[in-house]
Amino acid sequence: MEVASCGQKFKRVPRPAPFSALELDPALNDRLEQWPHLKELIYCYTSDWVKDETKYGHYGSVPLPSFHNQVFECPDTDLETELQLANVRQPSTSELSDDEPSTSGRQPGHVNLSESAHNKALRRHLGGSPLPCYEPIFDWLTERSTISGQRTQEPPSTLACGGLSISVKVVSFSIQAGFVEPFYGTICLYHTERREKLSEDFHFEFLPNEFQEAGTSSQCRAIFHLDTPSPSICMLIQLEKHATEEDGGTASVYSRKEPVHLTEREKQKLKVWAQMMPYREPFAWAAVPLFDSTIPGGSGGLGSPSSPLPSVLVGSNIVDPSVEMNGRTIMDGKLAHDPGGTRVIVEIPGLNRVKENYLQESLQDPKKKVHKPVKATLRLEVERLPMGYFDSDSVSEISRASNGSAEGGDCHGDVSSERSHTNGTHIVHRGTLNDQVKWFAPDNKDGRVMKVSGCEIRNSDFRALDFRSFARSEPFTQLLHCLYVYPRIASLSRKRNLFIRVELRRDDSDIRKPSLEAIYSRDGSQMLKCSHSQVAINARTAQYHDEFKIRLPAILTAQHHLLFTFFHVDLTMKLEAPKPVVVGYSVLPLSMNAQVLRSEISLPMIRELVPHYLQDNIKERLDYCEDGRMVFKVRLQICSSLYPANERIRDFFMEYDRHVLQTSPPWGSELLEAINSLKNVDSRAMLQFLQPILNMLLQLIGDGGETLQVAAFRAMVNILTHVQQESSDGAERNRFLVQYVDYLFDDFGGRQPPVYPGLCTVWGSLARSKAKGYRVGPVYDDVLSMAWVFLELIVKSMALEQARTYSSSLPIGEEVPPLPLKDGVFRCLGQLYDCLLTEVHERCKKGIGLAKRLNSSLGFFCHDLLSVIDPRQVFELVALYINKFTGICQAPLHECKLSFLQIICDHELYVEMPGREPSERNYLSTVLVQELFMTWDHDDVVQRLKASRILVVLMCKHEFDARYQKVEDKLYIAQLYFPLIGLILDEMPVFYNLSTTQKRDVLICALQIIRNLDDMSLTKAWQQSVARTRLFFKLLEECLVLFEFKKATEGLSTAPPSVTAEGDGLFSPKYSDLLSPAVHEYINEASRQENRVMPENGYLWQRLSPQISSPSQPYSLREALAQAHSSRMGASSRAMRESLHPILRQKLELWEENLSASVSLQVLEIVEKFSEAASIHSIATDYLKLDCITAIVMACLSRNQPVAFWKAFLPVFNNLFNRHGGTLMVRENDRFLKQVAFYLLRLAVFRNESIRRRAVIGLQILIRNSFYNFQSTARLRVMLTITLSELMSDIQVTQMRSDGCMEESGEIGRLRKSLVELAQENIAHDRLRECSISISALDAVTEGSRENRWRWGEVREVSMALLRALDAGTEHALLGPMLGVDKYAAAESYHSLAWAYAHVPDLHIMWLLHLCDAHQEMQSWAEAAQCAVAVAGVIMQALVGRSDAVWGKEHVDALKKICPMVSDLLTSDSLAAEVEGYGASKLTVDSAVKYLQLANKLFSQAELFHFCAGILELIIPVYKSRYAYGQLAKCHTSLTGIYEAILDQESSPIPFIDATYYRVGFYGECLGKLNKKEYVYREARDVRLGDIMEKLSHIYESKLDGDHTLHIIPDSRHVNADELQPGVCYLQITSVDPVMEDEDLESRKERVASHLSASIRARVFDHFLFDTPFTKNGKTQGGLEDQWKRRTVLETEGSFPALVNRLLVVKSQSREFSPIENAIGMIETRTAALRNELEEPRSSEGDQLPRLQSLQRILQGSVAVQVNSGVLGVCTAFLSGEPATRLRSQELQQLIAALLEFMAVCKRAIRVHSRLIGEEDQDFHSQLVNGFQSLTAELSHYIPAILSEL
Repeated sequence: MEVASCGQKFKRVPRPAPFSALELDPALNDRLEQWPHLKELIYCYTSDWVKDETKYGHYGSVPLPSFHNQVFECPDTDLETELQLANVRQPSTSELSDDEPSTSGRQPGHVNLSESAHNKALRRHLGGSPLPCYEPIFDWLTERSTISGQRTQEPPSTLACGGLSISVKVVSFSIQAGFVEPFYGTICLYHTERREKLSEDFHFEFLPNEFQEAGTSSQCRAIFHLDTPSPSICMLIQLEKHATEEDGGTASVYSRKEPVHLTEREKQKLKVWAQMMPYREPFAWAAVPLFDSTIPGGSGGLGSPSSPLPSVLVGSNIVDPSVEMNGRTIMDGKLAHDPGGTRVIVEIPGLNRVKENYLQESLQDPKKKVHKPVKATLRLEVERLPMGYFDSDSVSEISRASNGSAEGGDCHGDVSSERSHTNGTHIVHRGTLNDQVKWFAPDNKDGRVMKVSGCEIRNSDFRALDFRSFARSEPFTQLLHCLYVYPRIASLSRKRNLFIRVELRRDDSDIRKPSLEAIYSRDGSQMLKCSHSQVAINARTAQYHDEFKIRLPAILTAQHHLLFTFFHVDLTMKLEAPKPVVVGYSVLPLSMNAQVLRSEISLPMIRELVPHYLQDNIKERLDYCEDGRMVFKVRLQICSSLYPANERIRDFFMEYDRHVLQTSPPWGSELLEAINSLKNVDSRAMLQFLQPILNMLLQLIGDGGETLQVAAFRAMVNILTHVQQESSDGAERNRFLVQYVDYLFDDFGGRQPPVYPGLCTVWGSLARSKAKGYRVGPVYDDVLSMAWVFLELIVKSMALEQARTYSSSLPIGEEVPPLPLKDGVFRCLGQLYDCLLTEVHERCKKGIGLAKRLNSSLGFFCHDLLSVIDPRQVFELVALYINKFTGICQAPLHECKLSFLQIICDHELYVEMPGREPSERNYLSTVLVQELFMTWDHDDVVQRLKASRILVVLMCKHEFDARYQKVEDKLYIAQLYFPLIGLILDEMPVFYNLSTTQKRDVLICALQIIRNLDDMSLTKAWQQSVARTRLFFKLLEECLVLFEFKKATEGLSTAPPSVTAEGDGLFSPKYSDLLSPAVHEYINEASRQENRVMPENGYLWQRLSPQISSPSQPYSLREALAQAHSSRMGASSRAMRESLHPILRQKLELWEENLSASVSLQVLEIVEKFSEAASIHSIATDYLKLDCITAIVMACLSRNQPVAFWKAFLPVFNNLFNRHGGTLMVRENDRFLKQVAFYLLRLAVFRNESIRRRAVIGLQILIRNSFYNFQSTARLRVMLTITLSELMSDIQVTQMRSDGCMEESGEIGRLRKSLVELAQENIAHDRLRECSISISALDAVTEGSRENRWRWGEVREVSMALLRALDAGTEHALLGPMLGVDKYAAAESYHSLAWAYAHVPDLHIMWLLHLCDAHQEMQSWAEAAQCAVAVAGVIMQALVGRSDAVWGKEHVDALKKICPMVSDLLTSDSLAAEVEGYGASKLTVDSAVKYLQLANKLFSQAELFHFCAGILELIIPVYKSRYAYGQLAKCHTSLTGIYEAILDQESSPIPFIDATYYRVGFYGECLGKLNKKEYVYREARDVRLGDIMEKLSHIYESKLDGDHTLHIIPDSRHVNADELQPGVCYLQITSVDPVMEDEDLESRKERVASHLSASIRARVFDHFLFDTPFTKNGKTQGGLEDQWKRRTVLETEGSFPALVNRLLVVKSQSREFSPIENAIGMIETRTAALRNELEEPRSSEGDQLPRLQSLQRILQGSVAVQVNSGVLGVCTAFLSGEPATRLRSQELQQLIAALLEFMAVCKRAIRVHSRLIGEEDQDFHSQLVNGFQSLTAELSHYIPAILSEL
């Protein structure tokens, strides 16, 4: 219950009453003022405790958003889609929350923010705050505990309830013989080894219906408390019944075998006797060991029956359950249903019967006779209560309960009390020793219950007093003044039925006076004047085990005594109840020493009492029984917190009373002696009465004289020091002293004056004496060591006065004004503070540990004062501290200063503190910021780490504080800390000197500050200077570097190893300590073994798989980390994490992913704000390049980012280019633009559709800006092409198929799809909407114009250019290892690449040079020369375009004649598109000359000299312009040699052939793209048909697998591909001849090889032909009259020599010649050959010899006899018989004309031959003439006119 004083500052904690309540003598109330010490004691034990709620702070955290999977995609992954599909199959989050425990260490939030409010707060941000991800385990209490000297709460033992509490409830009692008479019983805790009772008795009873009374209370339960469990502790159960009638029914009827049931007569007799007999006798007993299941059962001994408790309660399990998680007990791997504890039902089927009275310790006597057990079953409900059971404000006073009754049933009469039907209750049935344990659930009847700490507590619960609590060394906190009396033995000379009556009498004046009502009844409902024991039947030595609880008078006098009266009772049945007879009396005075009241005493028995029997003179005359022997033994146990056993304490109380009542002399020497004697009191007695003694000493300090003040102060110091030294746990703050200060110290509602003035005065006086150099003795060191007690007492005294002052006048809900301190008091306080501060400063330099404790005490002193007095007064003390420790001081001093600030800034109102001056802001935050930055500039690494940690903890505390969730609150906090960022920017070296962990701490706080800062403050920070703005963005770049998430694939570490934050070596890149700065703290937190309740809310880990655990795996991350920590105590965080279950490792990665994502999104948000501010030129930055933006955007793009980042990035990217596109697209930002294009293209290969589509939109945004700013895409196209070229080397282009062949990868397919979508107009608007971008984002409309510069046609051109480059690169990669085998394909691949990149001069030249090298390796010199010419052509075009060379357009045209394939794709825009690292500016005249000279060299090697002449003519103008006459002379010399070589070629009798040409046809599906295509191959002139067949067979056989074969078609006939055999690859290779430009392809003449080399122009060929003979009848060969000829003319894609060795046939035409046309053509060919020889001019005589030889060769082939069959054969075939009739007249005339012309030319040639020959050739000439004449004669038979013509 809280009181409304001091605005909820103090909480009144009702004092629990775990034991029976005490009512003092009512007569004492009127005389309480006569006993001041007694009044003080009663105040101490009855007043509510007063706890300062603000001392340890309040913290209400908010529920935070749960972690979600942050998908980090790779090019070949689509985790986003997989997660979406998995989430569809998974249960909802609410279903997961039950079986997915939180792993956060954060305490549960007390303030719930609605989801809508959270979403509204996030709308102004791109993502969540990075701080919760950085500190997912932030626990305010845990962080506070790390503060040096941190105070911890120590609730009083009655609140803490340490140890173990067990509740016992008697459920039922059934007796086999029948339930006909009442049974009574007690339960207590008993220690078998020490034979000692540990608790008072709990009484219960079972009554048949006829014995019940109306209004009988229901059954209650008893609660027993234990410090530690022990196998020797058991529950001792003792039953009793009404005394047995003599010669009547005996108790043996309940244990007999036959008959089992009582007869009706026996039942009636027992009922009547029980109603008449008020006295009882023992019946049976049982002992239940609580913690030992190994004690064997049997009929005798205390171990019978053995422990019935299951394993979950027996042994250490009852104290230390298997797993403690969220306050719930785990058993057998499953969660128990009962959150309170383990509850079992115990059945005790066999009770040990007794026949006579006994002592409890005699039950263990092995010689004791064993009787038959009672055939009855007692059922108990035993439950282990949770920790903190008594911590409830509503626990009522404890009283004994009367048991309910039940009807007697059948022969098994079952008496049942209230039953519990609670989940988690387990029933254990114990039968015989060999019976199995059976479990079943009982019924339930709900009673009035309340819930405390998860357990049911009833108002009727009996809380048994633990006797050992009065033997402990701890303060009394309960008002208890009782005496427990145990009559033991009464030894008489004759047997009697003896019982004892016990009473407490005030005096001995008259025996007839009534006794005091001081004895508790059995049910605790009333106070009795007397009470009697059991009856010892027919016993000479009567033994008893009864317990009497007596309330003692508060003030014991000499007359107070106990009177024991001994009675004999006749147990014979009579008509009325038996009347007892007095046998004697025993008297025990209570004014003796307290030690006597705790021992066993022997007393004589008096026959008869007379008045004043206590007086010594009367005692001598009394008549004693048994000759005055001590026949009666009684044991006493006093339990009192009012009556001290120590005599010195009693003397101090007495002298204190005299001082207060002013009955002592003025000088008070007796009081001084009593005070000084307190130092000799033993520690246990001092601790027990610690609170009242300290209260009295404080009152003496406050209102006594100076001498008394000093004496009381010194005594208090001495007491505190001894109590601290006696601390068993070794803590710096003794828990009893903490309890006293926090709970027990009080002014009791103003009934006692404040103590702080007196404490300040006397302590200040001592301090001043020390400062003056006076000897103050060793007590001063004790004062310093215990300073925290006095300082906290001073503050609490002030706070109590403050609460009392304003409690009545303060309106509800208004804050309490500060307590105004008098100047003298504050001055004294300041002097005291300064003195302690000096001690800290001096002792720190000496390295004394006391200095740190004293420093913490000063910090907490200021911390507490902030809540009591004016904060500005406290700031004076803080300023005094800072001035004392100013500057960079020694490490111990600096550590103290940090601890001091850490303590003060932990104040719950720290944020709301004012400035030191009214115009200033928060003074503490200003000091803190300065000191933190100064610490980072310090050399001590430990201090720097501590400073950064202080900052992180403070930021977390603000962020999660429920009070500061409004935007304006967060803004105010951010403005408090924003100066820290300014200090860092001013001194960046300080930041760079920090370690990685410290940098992360600082950066995460900086991001949090900037996140909550308003735009105006940020803009002001960016307005100072350009350099400062750059440094600001340098910090953001550091954020991206330090918080990047790198996840390696399973089994493959692709990321580079990094160094851990601790610097302890390398670690696996899969778990990045760069992202997890608190991993070690996280593991330590998760593995803590304290039994504390885990939060039910906090972070909910969204799991990837619904099955997160298995029977062999841990349930939660907390448990798994605890196991890893326990098994690897010295291991690194990496080793601990790698030992986790894979599912739990995923959860840890989930944390790291969220951290990286939140940091990236926060940086992106800052970029957006900066971009907006820069658009209006309101900040200081480089507006020419915007290097701040470009640097941070490149840093973002170059790192692995989640899908959430890419979704947020595109709108920011669009806005960025809309605002600053003109600046970002300039040449100065080429590097930035190229990087952006690269990463967009890389994203375009992602399998994730969301990312890939956004990449396409990003590329379209770049194109839109190119249109907007340059009205063209030429430069951007060049840049994209360059970027694509670089990307191809960065991604996987090919992959292996299952059959071992290569195919293009999925990445290439997705990139091709993206490039196609780039130009698809129909989907653009839908994609823009999908990316949350306006559909007009691609409109390139300038201001003041309506024209949209966006042109889809040009965009398609860009797309096609990129696709060409992509296809060329892919095909080149697919060749793979075949590049070295298939040189033709390799050359074509290089050629494709060169032409794909033709609009990028650099890349075009690069691939041309690769092609040139490939040709040189194949010794294809002409093709290599053409490549060099093409390179030179690119350079010349660029130079001509710049107009800075000696060449003109005509020179370029001349070069194209040499190499017609010189690129025409190089436009002026392309040549002008300078990109960083690329561009035409690097192309020079010298480079062009170099490649022209290379071409000249290569053409010379190919013997194509006519090309060399043209090249040298292009070089000569360069040397002329430079006046390089030496070079000119060399060129002309070279030209001379070239022309001479050309003449030699033309004059050679053997025609010059530079190359051979072959047509190759490809047929077959396995050939891929080559299928059904024809190529013309250019080979060296020495390559024959067989050579090329062998070469091509080798190439393509190596490409085929085992399922396909290769076949060469041997002829050149037309091939029908549909008729070919499937699965076979066919090659058709045919030799072809080049066609001259002026050649008549329709001529029927046979082609003559000598004509092919007739001119220079004939060296460039693009047409080829070959003749194929055939017959109409299907035969390959036939007679002249049947032989047809097909002439096929092929047109290639280019002309030879080309850049490649083969050219595709693009056109093929055929012409068929009939047999007659073939014959005429043959004759005309021979005629033309002779005529050419005859008509060819000869310039000199030297030329005649070659002419003669040529003429002889031709004539020999025409008119020689041996070859005449050719002409004669034609005549025979066509001019004789039937063939002649088939010819048309025109054909016949043409044939005859040809023959006549042939013969005329031969005749002329013979004549010329006769003139040229000499003597040696006369015979050959004669042969020619004879042959001619013979031929003429033969022809005349067919052509008669021939004779006349010749």
